[in-house]
Amino acid sequence: MSGIRVLFSAAEIASRVEALAAEIARTVPTDILMIGLLKGAAVFVADLARALDRAGARPEIEFMRLASYGLAKESSGAVQLVGDVPAGLAGRPVLLVDDIVDTGRSIAFAAAQLLQHGVGGLWTCALIDKPQRRQVEVAIDFIGFSIGDVFVVGYGTDYAEKYRHLPYIGIVE
Repeated sequence: MSGIRVLFSAAEIASRVEALAAEIARTVPTDILMIGLLKGAAVFVADLARALDRAGARPEIEFMRLASYGLAKESSGAVQLVGDVPAGLAGRPVLLVDDIVDTGRSIAFAAAQLLQHGVGGLWTCALIDKPQRRQVEVAIDFIGFSIGDVFVVGYGTDYAEKYRHLPYIGIVE
């Protein structure tokens, strides 16, 4: 890997997360359960939860862990649930949060799991959307940034478990 070029700075991300939280707070119930997809969405979920609080919402936080990439830059195409779906979902409004929607397989899989558990409303949110890469039709209700077909890391998103710690989102060159 030759380097990482900044695509969205830490300041740009912070500003967009605040705006996204305001939009979400106007749309979803005040008492919403946020379910982040691990590991990538952990950083985004934390910042979004605090921004939602500032916007007047009272989010609770849970996580689901999925696997499809392993150590590669391309998805294997097979999404697996690692562990269990959070308990007590029946009738609860849920905001499903992911760091990046690429093929659409992971968020579609997670949404199907949540709907099977009887959630009382389901909204989806992604910090990064790559619509050109979509292989599964999925609607994302709240999008931070839409990008082209480039491989990005940082702010929770990784390459072979590295670069999640970066405070910005960068393109792998």
